[in-house]
Amino acid sequence: MSTSDELGAAAGVTPVAAPSGPDSPENPHAGQGAVLLDIGGDVGAIVVTMPVTTVGDEVDLVPADAVDDDHGHDHGHDHGHGHGHGHGHGHTHHPHVAVVRRPLPDGTWVPSLVYPAVVEGDYVLVRQGDRADRRAVTVTGGAVTELVWEQPGATR
Repeated sequence: MSTSDELGAAAGVTPVAAPSGPDSPENPHAGQGAVLLDIGGDVGAIVVTMPVTTVGDEVDLVPADAVDDDHGHDHGHDHGHGHGHGHGHGHTHHPHVAVVRRPLPDGTWVPSLVYPAVVEGDYVLVRQGDRADRRAVTVTGGAVTELVWEQPGATR
């Protein structure tokens, strides 16, 4: 795995200012330090460098063979419960994480999302609130898959 400095430089990612408060109200401690990756065997991880405009957004991890049937969390109604159990009204929910700013060794910050333990296979990352904004990713067991999510229309 490359260092975060190398990943950011290769992608043309500009480090951003440190957060003044939590980037994720659902998990106010997200982005405050290192993330433990639980990889090995058929389990890998995904690390995605994100545009600063996506800080606070949630991104779903959807199996590639289920993405066309997926309608995500954007239901237009209140579920009245947390994310930790079944909904009982006929649709599937997928793991999701928030885009948060994470510290780099040089003291700067970079917006990113991390899925620390993912069974190997093909997936699609789908941004909640803009279901058309998605990226394909393949996870290999025992490895970290890195991806740079560029803004639509971005040029290098």
